[in-house]
Amino acid sequence: MNLLENDLDGLDDGQVFDVVVLGAGGAGLSAALFAAIDGASVLVVEKTGHVGGTTALSAATTWVPGTRQGAAVNPEDTLEQAARYLDNAIGERSPRALREAFLAHGREAVDRIEAHSELRYRAYAKHPDYISELDGSTLCGRALEPLPFDGRRLGPLLRLLRPPIPEFTVLGGMMVDRNDINHLLGMTRSWASLRHSARILARHAMDRLRHPRGTRLVMGNALIGRLLYSLSRHAKVSLALHSSVSAAGPEQDGLRSLSLQQNGQRRTVKVRGGVVLASGGFNRHEPWRQERLPGIPPDWCPAAPGHTGQAQELAQGLGACQAPPGLSPAFWAPVSLRRRADGSQAVFPHFVMDRAKPGMITVDQAGERFVNESTSYHLFALAMQEAHRHRPAIPAYLVCDAQALRRYGLGMVRPGGGGLAPFLADGYLVAGPTLEDLGRQLGLPAGALARTVERFNRHADAGVDPDFHRGETAYQHNIGDATAGGRNPNLGRLQEAPFYALRLYPGDIGASDGLRTDAQARLLDAGGQALPGLYAVGNDMSSIMGGVYTAPGITIGPGLVFAYLAARDACARARG
Repeated sequence: MNLLENDLDGLDDGQVFDVVVLGAGGAGLSAALFAAIDGASVLVVEKTGHVGGTTALSAATTWVPGTRQGAAVNPEDTLEQAARYLDNAIGERSPRALREAFLAHGREAVDRIEAHSELRYRAYAKHPDYISELDGSTLCGRALEPLPFDGRRLGPLLRLLRPPIPEFTVLGGMMVDRNDINHLLGMTRSWASLRHSARILARHAMDRLRHPRGTRLVMGNALIGRLLYSLSRHAKVSLALHSSVSAAGPEQDGLRSLSLQQNGQRRTVKVRGGVVLASGGFNRHEPWRQERLPGIPPDWCPAAPGHTGQAQELAQGLGACQAPPGLSPAFWAPVSLRRRADGSQAVFPHFVMDRAKPGMITVDQAGERFVNESTSYHLFALAMQEAHRHRPAIPAYLVCDAQALRRYGLGMVRPGGGGLAPFLADGYLVAGPTLEDLGRQLGLPAGALARTVERFNRHADAGVDPDFHRGETAYQHNIGDATAGGRNPNLGRLQEAPFYALRLYPGDIGASDGLRTDAQARLLDAGGQALPGLYAVGNDMSSIMGGVYTAPGITIGPGLVFAYLAARDACARARG
């Protein structure tokens, strides 16, 4: 069996593997690759028909303090500062020992995977920690991103890669990262931007002639593409798609039996070293969702479809237990919804491109502001839920004027101000010649929106927001627009008609609650004892952040580091 022959026919009944990984997202593929680098035989079992999980849909920012890449842009940063920041942000919401293990082994994990695979990282020149007002935070040096990758190198494996969210691409499937967007928006003002834009546009035009999708991979697709290509270089790595583990037995004579099923086929495999849970968390496990995320329909979740909680249920049957809850059971972002032409629903996360920019505000169903629009997406969506407990704020309304729409776009509406007709026709976008008319169409109390904007505009002129303190931190400034000419990069008047709005909902982008582990990612039972040969990484592992969204990439970074620790321990067990 190899990565292309990914059905159970390629497995012998009773075949023995050193390591079995349940889930082929970023953390799962990393665990598989670390094990393969150590010379282990590895089986990756993936519930869906694609590899990549939610990581493939994401920006793939990877938060790991103390790396050599980070030191190149911020040589003054230290692990002691990072530890102080995490302590200040998280406190007792997660075990400090796990955070210490993450910091202690972060550089080691990054260096090892770069030295022995195609994975390559670079540090953002500026990417602040999200709670940048806390002591120990930094403006740069902890957030890494994968370098773009030529998907043509994957050959037929490219079809296994989960494609990006269509609304995050341009021109019929061209993937773009933040650097590309800046060049595309500036191509009429800069020769450098014009050259960059012409190069990627020509590449995409050639791709459309020769391939079913774009092959210049960036962000999450680049990370997963690099992992998949690297795994394909190892002969002892197998992949089973559309597959799950239906049963797991206790260890006997150093081996654990797993029962696999795939479209009616069944196989039993045996594991010598360890089973690594990396199935993405609980978010599509309906009973757990109703219990932990009440009132939040799964249709608002923009994450990949495979995180059904099945692997966690399996582990609990073997003695694993849930970790104590943190600040929030999930990580969040405000999302907007739109029905696609094929009938599927697009769920668009509003991370940084619109809501924090000048000329934009968010109001509840009384037409009043209730949140600092420039806070992190996690805190924004939590604020929506808290406000809704007192008066209707779900959906909330993201409102802007014509100038802001042209400059920044609005959700799925691209910058420039053109092509609005389909969005207006299906109700995704609402427009009004006046604020009073827009408020009437949204069903807001008469005059409420106009009064809210009038107050906001006075504060925007002064460059301060006494109501919600918008634009007062380095993180907020970074996602604002310092070129807009205002006193505050996050504040600007709404004044140019027509005015526009769309509806926002709180969408869960990943699990924070998960299974309890020790500092080597080994699953623990209710008494705190390690379960031999059982591990959890990624969102199956209870987040070391305790439900606090401290920085960009705080799921993928720990996912990488604990994948390294889990694989190392499992391989040591396999060697005896």
